[in-house]
Amino acid sequence: MTAFATVGFPRMMKEQGEIRVFLPNFVQFVASFGATVFIEEGYGSRSGYLFDDYKLGNEAVHMCSHEEAYLRDVVIVLRSPSSEEFGLMRPGTVLLSMLHFPTRPKRVERLGSSGIKAISLDGIVNSQNIRLVENMRAVAWNGLEAAFDVLGGRWLELKRPDGRPIRVLILGAGMVGKHAVEAVTKLGNIERNAEHMIAGGSGAIATTVGRNVTGNPDLMKNLMQEADILVDATQRREPSKPVIPNDWVAWLPEHAIIADLAVDPYLLDGDPPIVRGVEGVPQGNLDQYVFAPDDPAWDQSVPPSIPSKHRRTVVSCYSWPGIHPLACMEHYARQLEPLIEVLMEKGYDDLAVSGGYFERALYRGTLKEWQNSGAYSPRPR
Repeated sequence: MTAFATVGFPRMMKEQGEIRVFLPNFVQFVASFGATVFIEEGYGSRSGYLFDDYKLGNEAVHMCSHEEAYLRDVVIVLRSPSSEEFGLMRPGTVLLSMLHFPTRPKRVERLGSSGIKAISLDGIVNSQNIRLVENMRAVAWNGLEAAFDVLGGRWLELKRPDGRPIRVLILGAGMVGKHAVEAVTKLGNIERNAEHMIAGGSGAIATTVGRNVTGNPDLMKNLMQEADILVDATQRREPSKPVIPNDWVAWLPEHAIIADLAVDPYLLDGDPPIVRGVEGVPQGNLDQYVFAPDDPAWDQSVPPSIPSKHRRTVVSCYSWPGIHPLACMEHYARQLEPLIEVLMEKGYDDLAVSGGYFERALYRGTLKEWQNSGAYSPRPR
């Protein structure tokens, strides 16, 4: 017997390039617990799916409007709803989404004031603080694929003019950074790397540094002057401070590419404010994730108060896994299934840190746990 009567799957009304949706098999899995599932009209159509692909003759699966999808007991949507969409949900609705509590204090406040029982997918972690719902490999590989694409447009067969290996400097050695090392050694694409080897290319060398190096300007100057690609894979303890000030960007060669894999936002009205890891670079999305130094979108994306005098070509995408949407959503479905099973059986209010493995992980992703953890403190009014 399910703890919830209804589940809604609204479309993500984001940029045109965002076509990710949960796939038919996952929707049928959710329906198998006895809940009635409501899918927004047009869900999956940009990926070639029809409503019949989701329904599969199942009387528990229904089509609905955008607003109606948000009126369900549980709402499942990959990227966070907008502030207006939060207003469509009733108090007590359970929302599963990538909500990023640590860097979205206003979102946390809005969820709390709206009475929404949120579970942040990116906050679902095991006892070692390892995320259970993530696609860090796709972040690294897709971002590096884009960076090497740009560099390949400048150097035929990705061969440096001097014949040396391509030099890539990676900031950060966490989950994204580790995958970035592997992606660099394969030039961001396994097929491309095979062709590169056949053509006699010299490959690429990855150098990875952490906080004990990035805080040393002299060391960073030497490293950045040699870099063909600079990769930001940092997870900063102080997101109000950049890792690479804009003045340091001038140390990069003119041909260098900045690969932004962290994709932190500019939230200057926060307390404290949040800035990008590499100061002055734009934040891209699935509609545009390559920014030449003279691209007008640069000035539209970077706040006027942020220094951006020194520029190099940047690849940046808020949703790197969405570059290959089908593989991405199959990946998320595999990770989510055991978590959905626990949620549908136990409900939200009965989740406890003393439960089983997946229950404990779910509990850690809840808004109530974030608010009680001490990491969150509402701003004074």
